[in-house]
Amino acid sequence: MSKQTPERITGPWNDPSLSAQERADALLAEMTLEEKVSQLGSHWEMREDKDAQGEVAPMEDAMSSGKLPFESEIIDGEGHLTRTYGTVALSVSEGAADLRRRQSAVVAANRFGIPAIAHEECLTGYTAYQATVYPTSLAWGATFDPELIEEMAAAIGADMAATGVQQGLSPVLDVVRDARWGRVEETIGEDPYVIGTLATAYVKGLQSAGIIATLKHFAGYAASRAARNHAPVHMGRRELIDLILYPFELAVREGKVGSVMNSYADIDGEAPAASHWLLTEVLREQWGFEGTVVADYWSVAFLEKMHRVAADQAEAARLAITAGLDVELPHTGGYRTLPQQVRDGLLEESVLDTSVRRVLRQKAELGLLDRGDDDADWSPAIDESVNLDSPGNRDLARKVAAKSLVLLKNDGVLPLSPASQAAKRIAVVGPSADEPRTMMGCYSFPNHVLAKYPAGTFPHKGIGVPMPSVQESLRETYSEAEVTYSYGSPIVTHDDSQIPEAAASAAAADIAVVTVGDLAGMFGAGTSGEGCDVEDLRLPGAQHELVEAVLATGTPVVLVVISGRPYALGGLAERCAAVVQGFFPGEEGGPAIVDLLSGAIEPTGRLPIGVPVHPGGQPSGYIAAPLGLNSQGVSNLDPTPLYPFGHGLSYTTVEYSELSVSAAELAVDGAAQVSVTVSNTGARPADEVVQLYFGDRVASVARPVRQLLGYAKVELDPGQSRTVTFEVHADRFSFTGVDHRRIVEPGAIDLWAGRSVGDLPLQTELHLTGAVREIQGQRVLTTPATVS
Repeated sequence: MSKQTPERITGPWNDPSLSAQERADALLAEMTLEEKVSQLGSHWEMREDKDAQGEVAPMEDAMSSGKLPFESEIIDGEGHLTRTYGTVALSVSEGAADLRRRQSAVVAANRFGIPAIAHEECLTGYTAYQATVYPTSLAWGATFDPELIEEMAAAIGADMAATGVQQGLSPVLDVVRDARWGRVEETIGEDPYVIGTLATAYVKGLQSAGIIATLKHFAGYAASRAARNHAPVHMGRRELIDLILYPFELAVREGKVGSVMNSYADIDGEAPAASHWLLTEVLREQWGFEGTVVADYWSVAFLEKMHRVAADQAEAARLAITAGLDVELPHTGGYRTLPQQVRDGLLEESVLDTSVRRVLRQKAELGLLDRGDDDADWSPAIDESVNLDSPGNRDLARKVAAKSLVLLKNDGVLPLSPASQAAKRIAVVGPSADEPRTMMGCYSFPNHVLAKYPAGTFPHKGIGVPMPSVQESLRETYSEAEVTYSYGSPIVTHDDSQIPEAAASAAAADIAVVTVGDLAGMFGAGTSGEGCDVEDLRLPGAQHELVEAVLATGTPVVLVVISGRPYALGGLAERCAAVVQGFFPGEEGGPAIVDLLSGAIEPTGRLPIGVPVHPGGQPSGYIAAPLGLNSQGVSNLDPTPLYPFGHGLSYTTVEYSELSVSAAELAVDGAAQVSVTVSNTGARPADEVVQLYFGDRVASVARPVRQLLGYAKVELDPGQSRTVTFEVHADRFSFTGVDHRRIVEPGAIDLWAGRSVGDLPLQTELHLTGAVREIQGQRVLTTPATVS
């Protein structure tokens, strides 16, 4: 199928002096039905590579049936180009040539010369060959540092913009409710406030570089039954609104995000891709979202093939666009039927126009319409000299990694000075110490794409970028020590044959650094990542047995867990001299870990999700009503974590004092100041994460016993005291009432301040006064903090 290159038409839509909305309206008025629908489609060039072993996702072939060739797909234009750089290993110059060729073809194929929006993944950095691999999202959560995450996102966005990309599919705002879910590594943790504030910072950083950020997965994806990927979500609307939707609302209202992606999982039987309530009533009418909703890959097709709420792809497309889903990704399927459905009277053209207008407005804002009739050969501006793994990037990746590491336990063995007697003989044990892929999440380019190729196909151990291992970094830092290394056991398979050798190595050492954790992959190819769900939270493979064997030698053990989810450490942690948790800390994770062990840096990370005692019977997060916590003998299962949300030690001691509220009574529409003093009483500096929690003592519905109200990261020199003041608005105590209205109820509110949800030495209270107040529309979503 081919079509002669159409004659170019110019008009007001090319005039940058007009508003984006005016330009979109003018262009829309000139378009045929086919031209309109072309803006809601996409194309993914799934290149055949004889050297690759398998697909990224097992549904690629099944869901790509019927996909048109690129030349046929772009007739009348194209909405998006899917992952030009992120599908196979292309250098910047190779990717640039490919993108220019495709964009030139798209421009030439439609009367108005409209380019496509090029989108890429950017969860752990730009998912492109030889681009910096930053720590994964769960590590962002551990930093409790929005400014740092915004800085990182701006750097990622700058690299994407330099290569001609306009949209990034990140961040993930799913609230973890069961850590067995494979995609926990992609989340920011279990607390909606931390997720919302850090994700909003990421959005601001990415969009400051001119890249449209995309919130995902809207909504409820991480709360699937039995933690299975794509499984149903069974929760009431109150939990959905008060817990799951909050981070998205914050990123929409305060981050002004440009795009949202739907969730795969159905909620109480309703698929988000076909949910008018979720995509239109909540997202647009209540929150004021003005951007585009894009489909998670194949989710329109899933309405027929998996959810079975549509008889065919035409009905699936009609359901999706009517609900408010604007762009079908990763390629055009059911949306191709929309022009005929309009002609047949099955779909109002106004519904189609609403989505097309949003896409055209976004393209105008991106400058994609700023051309005259002499620019027929337009192609994106690309800086082919850009270094996607620049020294500045690596320094930033190192900083984020360092700030994300959490010291869970320390009996005094850390910091381990290279000059100390205890560091003369070091046994390094475990699979994570010398395998670079264990430092990265499943959406890093090495694990997402390069893992399909035989080992050694690409430089730097097949991962494309230099990545110093824990073992190499230990040898460099402890250059005077005798350092031995034993693999111990693999991660993905259960093999204990090398454990005796590892134990013997540890027995001959003064200290053993034991590294365990995950190897991220896709759809069962790893122990963490998309489709890599687990039955329980026992360490994968024979790693539990490995740690047990090393502990049995009597050599002091520093356990380093490098993982995409928390694992049950009960029975192990209390026998270790120290425990460090790293959540896929990225390409500079190895040196950062050794810096922490040696004392070159201070431990500053805090848990964004609790570490359990037992591998089964898990809680659904610390935010729970009384019946969700330890039931004091009513059940024999105690869900109390071994290390709770917010936990993390430092190499000094910090004391809390003087928790006070500016007024004992607070009107249901008022604000108060809550202050607490923190003092560094030790000999080393600290970055203390001061955490403020609240609990509604009596409410008309069962409310969480404790929930994070605000936090602040405070730098403290030895002997220094500082005061943190939180600005607390009564809106922050609102919830969805019995009749599903958002309300603030009068009554007593307990306040606690401390180091974690499980370590809150200070408590006070305030009383909300007045009549029950209903909140409609805009509300105060954050608790700002100042440090003096």
